Amino acid sequence: MKPSGAKANFLPPGLISNLQDVLSSRKGAPQNDKNDDSTEPNSVSDDPVEVDDTKPVVLVTNADGIESPGLTYLVDALIRLGLYNVNVCAPQSDESTAGHSFTLKESIAVTSAEIHGATAYEVSGTPVDCVSLALSGALFSWSKPMLVISGINKGSSCGRHMFYSGVLAGARESLFSGVPSISISLDWKKDESQESDFKDAIGVCLPLINAALRDIEKGLFPKCCLLHVEIPKSPLINKGFKSTRQSHWSPKLCWQAISASRNPAAGRFVPNQQMLGLQLAQLGRDASAAGAARRLATQKKNVEEVESVGVSGKFDPNRKAKYFRLELLDKKQEEEDDDLDFIALENGFIAVTPVSLSMHVEADVHAAASEWISTALEVEQ
Repeated sequence: MKPSGAKANFLPPGLISNLQDVLSSRKGAPQNDKNDDSTEPNSVSDDPVEVDDTKPVVLVTNADGIESPGLTYLVDALIRLGLYNVNVCAPQSDESTAGHSFTLKESIAVTSAEIHGATAYEVSGTPVDCVSLALSGALFSWSKPMLVISGINKGSSCGRHMFYSGVLAGARESLFSGVPSISISLDWKKDESQESDFKDAIGVCLPLINAALRDIEKGLFPKCCLLHVEIPKSPLINKGFKSTRQSHWSPKLCWQAISASRNPAAGRFVPNQQMLGLQLAQLGRDASAAGAARRLATQKKNVEEVESVGVSGKFDPNRKAKYFRLELLDKKQEEEDDDLDFIALENGFIAVTPVSLSMHVEADVHAAASEWISTALEVEQ
């Protein structure tokens, strides 16, 4: 049975089978059972998860991946408190800049993850996929968590970076479903920050998380917005929490041409048919593939160009693939308002920004969130 997301293959079935055999033998991988038509992952248990109804249900997700230190330290701290039913549904790989994208017309794989004290799954999708699936009722035994926490992200998500941010998108998807949410980012600095900073960041944001859960039960937590928390690069050296507004800060997007021969990872961006043509060219002798595509590599201004394979399997010398890589560079900001998120963060504050579903946070929503931030933490302390 062909998965619904699979693309039509225009090469002879015998040739494809022969190529797969060669690839499998080179990798030492076992052959798949060709009679197995199952499209459902076997590692996700259908057994109901026991939930202590006396404890609030908390769902944790992130964008850096389920094995990232930010999520690991956060989940461990919540479990150690013993106050909540902790559940995890997070991407299996880094989806930090996935934005609010989701997977459509393709299947995603969900596998159970071993996190002692929590029910956890890793998902071959985006943060939005994770939250949407978790809240759908198809995966967990509970109907709705009390709070969704997305983080802790490795790197700031201030200003316009919020639109790229996968960690904030996870919290936003929760808000779409009417579930209160908090997203958390650590202002990670290359060559300065270290993994222990995540552990310190947990101690800083736990009072806010506990206050949120307490006031959600009382109906006092701000509605119609999520709270995005930015923790300074040295978490233990902070000036306290500060209610902030989203700035216009954005990183500079710098695209650079690269050579696939110098950076083999670039090859993963080659379209499926074209990559298959390259594999046929490299393995044509072993696979005895008559008419296999030839590989032609030339360099022009440090850019790798590769012959393209058309639908019919013939060469199209007029189509070339070029490889580029994006880097995000800091740039000088002209805004100087102390209430803006990135200014507060640079000044050593823990910036807490209310984010609504509209393009701009209404004045009353921002005022309500600011009032809660200033009063809730006083009670918690």
